Amino acid sequence: MSITIKSSREIELMTEAGRILEIVHNELAKALHPGMSTLDIDKLGEEVIRSYDCIPSFLNYNGYPASICVSVNDEVVHGIPSPHRIIQDGDIVSLDAGVIYKGYHSDAARTHAVGEISKDAAKLIEVTKQSFFEGIKYAKEGNHLFDISSAIGRYAESFGYGVVRDLCGHGIGTSLHEAPEIPNYVQKRKGILLKAGMTLAIEPMINAGTWEVNWMDDDWTVVTKDHSLSAHYENTVLITEGEPQILTLTE
Repeated sequence: MSITIKSSREIELMTEAGRILEIVHNELAKALHPGMSTLDIDKLGEEVIRSYDCIPSFLNYNGYPASICVSVNDEVVHGIPSPHRIIQDGDIVSLDAGVIYKGYHSDAARTHAVGEISKDAAKLIEVTKQSFFEGIKYAKEGNHLFDISSAIGRYAESFGYGVVRDLCGHGIGTSLHEAPEIPNYVQKRKGILLKAGMTLAIEPMINAGTWEVNWMDDDWTVVTKDHSLSAHYENTVLITEGEPQILTLTE
């Protein structure tokens, strides 16, 4: 397994890619409201991405037909935007997006509440987000990759949630998906030794019920097997000699 250590110039480019993607997510969060279609979200996301002279990472990636993955309620990831899928009050909506800036990718996801949501849904969103932060406590040079995985999994499972096993985080750089794969649940092995200059997309995907998932007929959209709610939280992270730097979260 070859893990790329980024140069200072590459880190500068990825930092800018992350900054732009954060702006994209902020604009999408402000615009999200009941009555809009998931295609409306996609169109806005692509417009903002291109306004910064960036390219959407996801558009046509392995055939994916959109710039923003829009996943609603029991959809875990990779929901395909549609003019017929209308966001409703009470939905939770996961937005996953990436940008390419001067050849370098960033990748981040957020799950949002639309209008008034249930307390259970709000808790799921918060625990999913916090599981990311529990994981990156270990994202430091000298620790091992699966220290991150185990921290995420233990935290989410302590609430009785299912941690998706069929999908994982990944390395990132000049390609959207690079080595290593980053599971979100406890591993028996240690994984690779973390070194400064590694860039990782760490992304807990947490279900209110079972961890098991199914793929829909479009071969992209992943849903929870029991149709329980699912939440997703992701950032592009730089490993340093000290605390990790979250490239897609600066505020």
